[in-house]
Amino acid sequence: MRVDLNSDLGESFGRWVLGDDDAMLDLVTSANVACGFHAGDPSTLRRTCAVAATCEVVVGAQVGYRDLAGFGRRFIDVEPGQLADDVIYQIGALDGMCRVSGTAVRYVKPHGALYNAVVHHEAQAEAVVAAVRAYDPSLPVLGLPGSALLRAADAAGLRTVQEFFVDRGYTPDATLVPRSKPGALLQDPDEVTARLLRMISDGVVTAVDGSDVRVSAESACVHGDSPGAVAMAAAVRAGLDRAGVEVAPFAREQVG
Repeated sequence: MRVDLNSDLGESFGRWVLGDDDAMLDLVTSANVACGFHAGDPSTLRRTCAVAATCEVVVGAQVGYRDLAGFGRRFIDVEPGQLADDVIYQIGALDGMCRVSGTAVRYVKPHGALYNAVVHHEAQAEAVVAAVRAYDPSLPVLGLPGSALLRAADAAGLRTVQEFFVDRGYTPDATLVPRSKPGALLQDPDEVTARLLRMISDGVVTAVDGSDVRVSAESACVHGDSPGAVAMAAAVRAGLDRAGVEVAPFAREQVG
């Protein structure tokens, strides 16, 4: 058994410090690094990429809406062509920071409201895919199983990687519980570790209504900005090690 462990990082901005990126980079195998649109200033992004390279953690571009004030968690009805250009711009910006740090962008994952939108929003999903394909068609796309994003990416010939959220609640239709609803965020390290191990071994997760939902994924996300994020990631990593699950980046053949 093998799984990638990823986290959203590089989200500090100026004097506003969010999370402990250095500690998380000691635990995860892939880093979804902000690209400056929803979070992250240039110095933060360059430093995050440099530390990731030192830790041999794969860097992915976490692209989002142009929404610093809302942290990219508000849906924006942006025209698909403009969205594609915004995504290309973000990938290129982060790739520049990676290159001067001895690494490169290895995959793409949408952030926040854009991630949730492209589960069902066909036009925005196709715009994200068009951007990735135009920039570098060898880049995998990380997203929710069954999403419009992964369907569009597969149709375009891109590699798709299914993702599981360790610390988020699931609905009975295998989507994420909105953050405004009860059960959206999970904070018990033992509980989330058990959920992840069950997903890996049995391909199921318990939804907020108590039903079992089929879920399969190559990569598991632990949010870097959640309360107690480092302790939770450490517990998850230790639990995976005890269970004999190999923790390795899904893009590991490209490292270096």
